Amino acid sequence: MDYKKPVSVLVVIHTPALDVLLLERARHPGFWQSVTGSQEDDEALLETARREVREETGIDAGNGEFIDWQHTNRYEIFAEWRFRYAPGVTHNTEHVFSLCVPEPGPVRIAPDEHLGYRWLPWKEAAEACFSWSNRDAILELPLRFANRSTSPQ
Repeated sequence: MDYKKPVSVLVVIHTPALDVLLLERARHPGFWQSVTGSQEDDEALLETARREVREETGIDAGNGEFIDWQHTNRYEIFAEWRFRYAPGVTHNTEHVFSLCVPEPGPVRIAPDEHLGYRWLPWKEAAEACFSWSNRDAILELPLRFANRSTSPQ
């Protein structure tokens, strides 16, 4: 069996006005999240972020459009998912990225992974997330983008 690596990305997709894209998990209706996914083989983390965004939303962004926050979260893997990892693996390291898109728009979800999507203002998006690390990243958006031309006035 090929085990998943306990290394993943979290990609917060947002607009300049800080509307955030959330996806509803297929296996957990009502659980909303940003794009997430595990690193494959020796793939660079930036390529993992790009691949996961493309697979989960249909957005094909160039590597230069992603911002690597140089921030990681370590969390315990839910017991129901541990069978995907090598025996004894209980924690995952998540690397945070963001991707700014010009405006909210339709996305092509992966139906085996997600039931739907929605764009929400950043505060509402943070409240809707089931994951603490996803919530914290969204809450950090206004701080990270306060001095950039992509931030709201």
